Amino acid sequence: MITSLAFIVYPVCDVVAARKFYEGTLGLRLTHEFGGEWFEYDLGDTTFAITTADDEHPVPVRGALASFEVDDLDAEMRRLSALCVQPARKITETPVCRFLSLRDPDGSEVLLHERKRK
Repeated sequence: MITSLAFIVYPVCDVVAARKFYEGTLGLRLTHEFGGEWFEYDLGDTTFAITTADDEHPVPVRGALASFEVDDLDAEMRRLSALCVQPARKITETPVCRFLSLRDPDGSEVLLHERKRK
């Protein structure tokens, strides 16, 4: 029986540039690092990881994408704007959430997501 999502991993071409984006721009906190090729960021009960790309795991990531939950999407948008980060698309609103699409240095899509309060 599956009990939770263990981790999501994005392959990257340049771990230095990717770490600058995920840690410096998005504000993720590094929790584990293995051999200079695998970097983990624990988030609640799951983990987001980046690792070096290879022939079986090319960039940009296709198919699945990571969506990071935030408390205040508008505040995050203002913070990112101050860092001169341009969204891939403007904020999108659905009946249950709002989200913003960004691109990492390899062109992989990541979302910043805010659930609507009930």
